[in-house]
Amino acid sequence: MWDKIALILLIIGGINWGLVGIFELDLVAWMLGGAGSLAARAVYILVAISAVWCISLLFRRSEEIAFSTNNQQ
Repeated sequence: MWDKIALILLIIGGINWGLVGIFELDLVAWMLGGAGSLAARAVYILVAISAVWCISLLFRRSEEIAFSTNNQQ
């Protein structure tokens, strides 16, 4: 379950950074009242925590990942 949540947050962060790079539009900041708002900063922090969490995916065996994904459905 945590792996999926982390991946969803990383997708949100990746799309947001893509928009920043292509269109100079920070969608998270725009939706949540500016980059300095508490809500936007919370999203940025959650994306960063998700990235750190997903580092562990690189070091897990594929069998463990498949097992934990199949058991949580």
